[in-house]
Amino acid sequence: MSQQPASAQNTNPAAAFDLECRNINKDFDGFKAVNNVSFNVPTGTFFSILGPSGCGKTTLLRMVAGFQTPSSGDLLIKGKSMIGVPPNKRPVSMVFQHLALFPMMDIAANVGFGLRQRGVPREDIAKRVETVLERVGLPGVGSRHISQLSGGQKQRVAIARCMVLEPDVLLLDEPLGALDLKLREHMKIELKKLQSEFGTTFVYITHDQSEALVMSDQIAVMNHGEFEQVGAARELYHEPKTAFVAGFVGEANSFTAKVDSINGDAATLVSDDGLNIKGHDASGNLQQGDKAKVYVRPESIRLATSADQLDNVENLNQGIIENILFNGANSHILLREEKSGGELNVAIPQTGQFRDLTRGDKVYIGWEAAQTRCYKES
Repeated sequence: MSQQPASAQNTNPAAAFDLECRNINKDFDGFKAVNNVSFNVPTGTFFSILGPSGCGKTTLLRMVAGFQTPSSGDLLIKGKSMIGVPPNKRPVSMVFQHLALFPMMDIAANVGFGLRQRGVPREDIAKRVETVLERVGLPGVGSRHISQLSGGQKQRVAIARCMVLEPDVLLLDEPLGALDLKLREHMKIELKKLQSEFGTTFVYITHDQSEALVMSDQIAVMNHGEFEQVGAARELYHEPKTAFVAGFVGEANSFTAKVDSINGDAATLVSDDGLNIKGHDASGNLQQGDKAKVYVRPESIRLATSADQLDNVENLNQGIIENILFNGANSHILLREEKSGGELNVAIPQTGQFRDLTRGDKVYIGWEAAQTRCYKES
């Protein structure tokens, strides 16, 4: 496992944090689901925890909500420790993956449920419910039945039901997981807009990197109960600090290789299938003879029909096109590198210059050493 990154701790004493987790651990019969995690969430930000199934992100969110108790460590909201505070006494609300709307109630009753539980007067509930429904783009629908809503509208009702309680932190447990692809893409934008409009701190967990990259101000990448890296989307994508982050965030061609020579942060490597690679030592500790993981983004690889079209590239090879995957702006070419026989995924630039390529064509490929991330294999 990787060590806890320094970036997971915000050391700015003047910063205002809605949520602070300090050395949080959670053990289940000897299994460490969350391992010494520390992070801060500044007020009014969209903070996502991204990781594969079983990495501990749901357990961490449930501890913030109060549904589970940390084995050790402290958890603060607005500077106050929440250890021992029951869920209904915490200034948080939670949107669940399956929304948990009440089918026997109309929309207004669903949204006002928490207010009724708190004993808010009926006339105040009606005003607050209508106001929050307007803010989520559903004015005048309070009397409608839940079954009359689309999937996206149900998402908004679930958010309205939380936001009407005016929480300091809104927790979202993979709320888009049950939606179809087109609606999910739409709701990513809608959620970001809603968070900006309300100004409420969102803590969002997901295994979908696209959701995290599109919506988040800050993302924590989680693996085996630990945070591998915390940063903005661009930082995680372009400057991954660990091999796991490089492979998990975005698409990447990966190689296992041996370091032939090292000069500062410039590495020369030979992959297991014999491909010569020049790359950047992203781990900062590579030595000659080390085994390494190497990652190259599909969009970092340039494609040409002749070698002289590829200047200023340290990695120049030939390949044979095996397949063309048309997906609009995200189209790719799968090709077989001629010398090593290894497969590479290359993003096609949307200029139209490669529209005549077909399977079996021989092409040249090249990429810069600076765009080749190398990490010591653990």
